[in-house]
Amino acid sequence: MDSPPRQPPQRDTRRGLEAFAYRDFRLYQMARAGVILGAEAQAVAVAWQVYSITHRAIDLGYTGLALFLPGLFFLLPAGHVADRFDRCRVILTCYSLQVLCTLALLMFARNGVPNVYPIYAVLFLIGMGRAFSGPASSALIPHLVPEAHFVNAVTWGGAIFQFANITGPALGGLLFTLPLTHWFPDTRMEGAGIVYLFTLVSLGWFLALVGRLHVRPGRMEHRAISLHVILAGFKYVWSMRLLLGSFSLDLFVVLLGGAVALMPIFASEILHTGPRGLGVLRAAPAIGALTMSIVMARFPLKRGAGKKLFVCVAIFGAATVLFGVSRNLWLSLAALAISGAADTISVIIRGSLLQLATPPEMRGRVSAVNSLFIGASNEFGEFESGLTAQWWGAVRATIIGGIGSLAVAGLWTVLFPDLRHADELTSEALRKHRAPQAETAAADN
Repeated sequence: MDSPPRQPPQRDTRRGLEAFAYRDFRLYQMARAGVILGAEAQAVAVAWQVYSITHRAIDLGYTGLALFLPGLFFLLPAGHVADRFDRCRVILTCYSLQVLCTLALLMFARNGVPNVYPIYAVLFLIGMGRAFSGPASSALIPHLVPEAHFVNAVTWGGAIFQFANITGPALGGLLFTLPLTHWFPDTRMEGAGIVYLFTLVSLGWFLALVGRLHVRPGRMEHRAISLHVILAGFKYVWSMRLLLGSFSLDLFVVLLGGAVALMPIFASEILHTGPRGLGVLRAAPAIGALTMSIVMARFPLKRGAGKKLFVCVAIFGAATVLFGVSRNLWLSLAALAISGAADTISVIIRGSLLQLATPPEMRGRVSAVNSLFIGASNEFGEFESGLTAQWWGAVRATIIGGIGSLAVAGLWTVLFPDLRHADELTSEALRKHRAPQAETAAADN
């Protein structure tokens, strides 16, 4: 059963802060803020460590590939696990694995590694944990707030994510370069080792807070695992053109237009900043995204969701081109901030479509399908960026990717008219976009 969250005491809630009236939502977002902060700081340390070992763009791309492949391998069981078992316990188990992985990275930083292969192995395990925690986390959100405040919850979830994205990379770059020999006589604890210690603290914070959640959704899917059950998410997404268009749009736009993996090259060789500059570049998109999230929470999107989605995707592609041609740090930061602001609107729209257009008992499996698309666009996109940068150079690869994103936005407006015509973000309004095949898939489940 998809039981609604416990109602909060009757009190005035300021406009734009409705979701924070619910205890479990507050706890979960505090936990997310901490763990994303640590993960983003860790990503900066890993990227700089890998590049310092090999000085090859393609090896930065392989870090994304190592994170992406587990999502591909474990996609089907991950969605089934999210629907069949307690979603909170699934999340706690996955992040316990993350603790072990960060301990391994810490050991590598202290002892040194002659090549990057042990780092890739640990990243693969981190990706495996994300493959299972992603669907469970996504499917948990509707249990934390009632549907009336769900878009507000998604908006603030995005804002908190972006806040951590702002602080995490900058903090990672700062910790990486701090002279701490008077605290740690063993100089091997400087740089990446200090960042990994911070990540361990953030993981402990996350596990403690998620363990205090009252919500226990229980199992949504009561049938034993079978090919029909685990493929239900694919069948539903394929028949629901609204979701298929949304997922695939994100896949191709971010796959082509993502330049995150190349930022160490821009920071080192093009803009001539160091690790701290890399942290600021990584934070810039999140600054724009956080600003836009706060605006959207105060002035929520009412109508024309589909058309606004495509406009924001086009802005994202244009900002990527601008970043690629820039040789000025401030202009580059502005371009990245604009891309982040545009992307956060599309994230809110896509996240709301995912949950509100999907039956409760299928959210884990549909979220797993979405996780595959997101993983392909982000982690595999990093591999694609590294590969194209190896061929054409970082600047040319970024510019071509931005132009490709603009082309995809235009093509998808023609291929997926249901997505273009999506209006209000409510389950009732989105239900009319369900094809008969999607209704059958939901009923069969």
